[in-house]
Amino acid sequence: MNAIELSLFSSRIAAVCEEMGAVLQRAALSPNIKDRLDYSCAVFDPQGLLCAQAAHIPVHLGSMAYAMQDIVGRLRWRAGDMVILNDPYLGGTHLPDVTVVAPVFVAGELAGFVANRAHHADIGASAPGSMPLSRSLAEEGFIIPPTYLIRAGRLDKAWLARVLARTANPSQARGDFAAQISANQRGARRLAAWVSGLGLARFREGLHELNEYAERLALDALRRIPDGVYRYSDVMDDDGLGQNDIVIAAELRVRDGHVTVDFSGTAPQVAGNINCPLSVAAAAVYYVFRCLLPAQTPACAGSFRPVSLSAPAGCLLNARRPAAVAAGNVETSTRVVDVVLGALAQAIPGRIPAASHGSMNNIALGARGAARSWDYYETLGGGMGAGPAGGGPSAVQTHMTNTRNTPIESLEMHYPLRVRRYEIRRGSGGPGRFPGGDGLLREYEFLEDTVVTLLTERRRHAPWGLQGGAAGERGRNRYQGADLPGKVNFIAHAGERLEIHTPGGGGWGAVAL
Repeated sequence: MNAIELSLFSSRIAAVCEEMGAVLQRAALSPNIKDRLDYSCAVFDPQGLLCAQAAHIPVHLGSMAYAMQDIVGRLRWRAGDMVILNDPYLGGTHLPDVTVVAPVFVAGELAGFVANRAHHADIGASAPGSMPLSRSLAEEGFIIPPTYLIRAGRLDKAWLARVLARTANPSQARGDFAAQISANQRGARRLAAWVSGLGLARFREGLHELNEYAERLALDALRRIPDGVYRYSDVMDDDGLGQNDIVIAAELRVRDGHVTVDFSGTAPQVAGNINCPLSVAAAAVYYVFRCLLPAQTPACAGSFRPVSLSAPAGCLLNARRPAAVAAGNVETSTRVVDVVLGALAQAIPGRIPAASHGSMNNIALGARGAARSWDYYETLGGGMGAGPAGGGPSAVQTHMTNTRNTPIESLEMHYPLRVRRYEIRRGSGGPGRFPGGDGLLREYEFLEDTVVTLLTERRRHAPWGLQGGAAGERGRNRYQGADLPGKVNFIAHAGERLEIHTPGGGGWGAVAL
């Protein structure tokens, strides 16, 4: 293929992912998917290697890219199949993220796979919102190993009924699963029609050339990192169950554009739920190095070939079953980004930003009762770290997530909640030549008794600045005027209020006197 043909090929396959995402959003029932856009879509080749992805959620997409080969290799696929899973130790991330995979056959041959991953606010956990302060995977919800949801075109209604029976709102859950199925069906039809017209041989040739091109771009960009060994470590605030200052350590070995990230020295897995499978750590590593590549680099497996990683089995980033992992996907992944960026700041200091707010500031609310059961889950933005080109934006999602907020109108329409304040937390960004972005403040009033779970970070350790810039302000959680821990579960009563003050980003560069 010439350059123009390859560009069109890349755009066509990426468009399949974008259309899948549009179908998923518009068909879903839950605010978590249709309003917050907490989902991701991708296309894979017959071996499970990434071909393309939409610009959705980095932690979803990177972990799928890392784990999909194992998922597709353990099953026998037929036309009309669709497999569902959420098991973090068998290709998932944490239980609320449910993945649905479908093969695409053309002229009787396997051409590839389409897949989507969506966050379900209710997956049958021990607490509403399915993000409990858990000690084991079993407390976090219904565990789905890779299972045929549809086999040769026939939906397994009995199995789906078992899953729905574990949820508090089966009709909404059914709608979200139907939306995921529909997204894959649309993607499979679009991909099959395109490949049929192009021809399987030409399609495979295009994939090969796309991966080769992506690898060349990646190597060219990563060769700008000086060869050497770079180390950095940071800590998680706590695991929510009494263990504090949990170390994540990385050693980056760079040679001629190839990078190996070794997490030896990272703390062992903990009792709380900030553990994660290696696929989540991989997603964070891939994300950081993808940020160093040119914008035109195709989002395919070739772009990740120069990067490899390892972590000791049983450590925080490569936990063993049945370790709890609900917050690993959302909080620990974010700290992995900080650690890898911290190491790179030693190698290429003029290109790396200060730490961003460093938490997804997870809030899970809900109730179980005879009158009504409901689940609400949201991640809140904060300050982005400043960089050598300018200050950090305020009140935004950063790094491993790019979901929207839940609009106040949608939140108050669906749930017994009222938002009393929603504003930028002025002055919370770290000072510097370029200041860090400010966090935000969101205050909720409870209209009914509600079970509350908070899983937040950077409440004890501030997001660091770089090149003489100051740290951003730490976050705060406040209930009825009193401070709360970063990770906590409690019952709020009608009329009471909860404030989430998210951290600011670190500043970059010393302030001129």
